[in-house]
Amino acid sequence: MKDMFEQPLFPPPGRTAREDTAAVMKFYKLPKAFPREVLDEAARVKDLMRETKDAKRLDLRKKFIFTCDPVTARDYDDALSLETDRRGNRILGVHIADVSHYVRPGSAIDREAYKRSTSVYFCDRVVPMLPEELCNGVCSLVPNEDRLAFSVFMTFDRNGEMVKREFAKSVIRSKARFTYEQVMTLISGDARSSRFSRTSREARTILAINELAQQLRTKRFDAGALDLEVPEAEVILDRNGEMTGLVTRPYDESHQMIEECMVAANEAVAKELWTRGVKILSRLHEPPDPEKILLLRSELRGLGVKMGNIENPKVFAQFLKSIKRNPLYPTLSTMILRSMKKAVYDSSTIGHFGLAKKYYAHFTSPIRRYPDLTLHRQLAAYLENPSKAKVPPKLLAKWAEHTSEREEIATEAERGLLEIKKFRLMEDQLNSRQILDYDAVIVKCTPFGCFVEIPELAVSGLVHVSLLSRKFVKFNESDQSLSAYGGGSWHIGDRMKVHVAKVDFKQRRIDFVPCAHRR
Repeated sequence: MKDMFEQPLFPPPGRTAREDTAAVMKFYKLPKAFPREVLDEAARVKDLMRETKDAKRLDLRKKFIFTCDPVTARDYDDALSLETDRRGNRILGVHIADVSHYVRPGSAIDREAYKRSTSVYFCDRVVPMLPEELCNGVCSLVPNEDRLAFSVFMTFDRNGEMVKREFAKSVIRSKARFTYEQVMTLISGDARSSRFSRTSREARTILAINELAQQLRTKRFDAGALDLEVPEAEVILDRNGEMTGLVTRPYDESHQMIEECMVAANEAVAKELWTRGVKILSRLHEPPDPEKILLLRSELRGLGVKMGNIENPKVFAQFLKSIKRNPLYPTLSTMILRSMKKAVYDSSTIGHFGLAKKYYAHFTSPIRRYPDLTLHRQLAAYLENPSKAKVPPKLLAKWAEHTSEREEIATEAERGLLEIKKFRLMEDQLNSRQILDYDAVIVKCTPFGCFVEIPELAVSGLVHVSLLSRKFVKFNESDQSLSAYGGGSWHIGDRMKVHVAKVDFKQRRIDFVPCAHRR
């Protein structure tokens, strides 16, 4: 495993901030535009909406179905509903845009979607898997418009156990588009800022879905699921493409509500097909290697953090919960994630260690992930004739390798651009001499200084030993700390106010200075 402070290979920045994204796209060979034949095909895709009145589709247009997404969402491919049966069981409906109806196997759009395999989300633009006519048009579940969907109905008893699952091609008409913030005001009981009357059908449905979601979430963590979610950071750019800061979006109950519903739908589809003898493109997340755990244990000990027998998933889950309030949590979570195996697509095995699910696959985002699209096709074929749902093993294996590779490239590209923007932010402060002070945490001590991390920006850098004290500073091997003769010591976990001193793009290194040493 790489050292936690070793910078991975990142793409070069553009000549100006506005050109950074183009430089990253070129470095990772991401497509700039769709081929003409794909655009021509997409222009005719609206003609396929004629199936709206097809009697074979379950008509859900009179049902209360809604979407919930970030304010900045660019596509809406999932919607929710909730009803109760005669026994009082809850029937959760997860309605996903029926992309497979428009993207036919072997078509120009399909070939290009497979080539891309995933949408890439940069801070200033999206490199989509599908043309705009689909992802922002007929496949986007906008309110008050008829849309074709693939619906998953899951019946849960009072204990949160799924007792029944059903699937159907449907036509829906979303009644409302809510944002996470709007839903959270309702959940939190903030009547003054909420757009809902708590007695309305909208409010009752959302609160009931959230109650179910929290029940499912508790059961999942009780089963040993790992809570490695961190608040999402949104980059703020000015007109010139320069980063001016980060806004941290909380991972609250509104986000958890949507996540649990999607996880449940993904699990239901995977379980239905896999247990019926249909091999699928599963989402595989294997347990970590024992040697990686030993190394992690050693690294955490160096940070003053002890962990128990985390080979046991439930103990691991408790450990993650215990470090949430640790000032080093951003660093700790990064180290823990690096010790984990990456989740990939696989054709021969199934199971998700992090989610504590035996059966799991991606079904809920066919607008932006090709594996979801393949699963839609297999489920549709299975519902028509189970024998038609099977895909040759060699073809599944090919899909798994390709889509996993494209996903990794997309992730590296997104991280690469974010890193460039952070370096530009620091560099701009130096050039403009408008240098800001930041609260930092010491995450590592060495004989030549200490590495600090700024949680606000998720930026790390070095404070050289010569800047800590005018006295001789000694590195203490025993507790990995620094101490100065005549007083003064620096330990892992200590807080420090710093400002940027040097930015080196070539070395991908930032040097900081304690604010007490401002010149």
